[in-house]
Amino acid sequence: MKLTSYWLDTAKPAGDFRHQDLPASVDVAVVGGGLTGLSTALHLAKQGASVAVLEAHTLGWGASGRNGGMATTGLAIDFTKAVERYGLDDATRMFKLYDEAIDTVENMVEAEGIDCDFERVGKLNLACKPAHYDEFERSADLLARHADHQMTLVPRSRIREEIGSDFYSGAMVDPLGAAVHVGKLCSGLAMAASQYGASLHEDCEVVKLVRIGDRRHRVVTSQGSLVAESVVVGTSGYSGKLLPWLRRRIVPIGSFIVVTEPLDRAVLDEVLPKRRVASDSKNLTYYFRITPDGRLLFGGRARFAMSNPGSDLRSGDILRQAVTKVFPILRGVGIDYCWGGLVDMSLDQMVHAGWKDGVFYSVGYSGHGVQMATHMGKVVSQVLGGDTGANPWGDLTFRAVPGHVGPPWFLPPVGAYYRFLDLVK
Repeated sequence: MKLTSYWLDTAKPAGDFRHQDLPASVDVAVVGGGLTGLSTALHLAKQGASVAVLEAHTLGWGASGRNGGMATTGLAIDFTKAVERYGLDDATRMFKLYDEAIDTVENMVEAEGIDCDFERVGKLNLACKPAHYDEFERSADLLARHADHQMTLVPRSRIREEIGSDFYSGAMVDPLGAAVHVGKLCSGLAMAASQYGASLHEDCEVVKLVRIGDRRHRVVTSQGSLVAESVVVGTSGYSGKLLPWLRRRIVPIGSFIVVTEPLDRAVLDEVLPKRRVASDSKNLTYYFRITPDGRLLFGGRARFAMSNPGSDLRSGDILRQAVTKVFPILRGVGIDYCWGGLVDMSLDQMVHAGWKDGVFYSVGYSGHGVQMATHMGKVVSQVLGGDTGANPWGDLTFRAVPGHVGPPWFLPPVGAYYRFLDLVK
């Protein structure tokens, strides 16, 4: 069993960018070489800007390589909750942004010829309890009436049409959801950005930002320094001590994944006959899909813990048990991959982007980052190009997490709280 990301292990890297000389100066320095950073670099480079992407590990190493490979519609919070919080008009606008974000991924894949197994397979939302299915019905009705967005409801009596399991109390299908090989997507974005002139740098940790103008900074890295007229930060759950203000507003949540050995076609047809990407309605959610090479990928918030080899193995054992609980037919199936990593949860589970101390940031994807992180690269390029109204998240208040001033000491009690909610709600 490999303790590494299936996505990165099965994607051809765009190149080896560990020993690239840093430019003396650039128009834009991008901190973080995931989907946000690579999409930002690609869009800016196509506009003729000089860009350097500075990644502490390898491109796609962070949250971009530690997810389910799903580009789906919908906010991280339920649509009915979004309506209660923001009002119908703003909730609808923000919901539709995710439709637009999937379109952005699809358009970039087509425009740049990126072979990343992008396919509109539809998203299967699974109700863990009858009350959750009732909530699906309310959301579907609101979306149809006010957002012109059609969901298909699947009652428990017909659940086997969508999933080879009796674990759930019904489902809701969104036809616009897509599957994508995120390792190949990151590699393709990196290759395209490089071809347009972006400078890519791996093993190049940014250790200090020294402000020397309104937006101008001297960017100090483990491989030297450069001067950037603008700095963009897209470090997701790996936003460490470089920017304390940002760190206090991001909860780094461990997300863990296992991938089975290749499965027979008959088994795949029973498990997910329509090959949809899927997630359920628990707070400690399970999410799963069939990979392009015929395996089951199964992930979740198995433990509220940071990722390391020991933690990943313990989480993998929990997920292995969950696989057979949801899909009894897979009892005894081998697990070929097990890995974990951090996703970035904001206090309100909303995306946050904007300027702070002369630096532009885009974070807080809260488990819905594949499509929105890629889309925000396009938005960031528009903002830096002078379109001040391009940022759709700029009016949201970005609150700090109480007591969060360093490592996330509060993760175990938060995990216990969510486990309790899953029992009683």
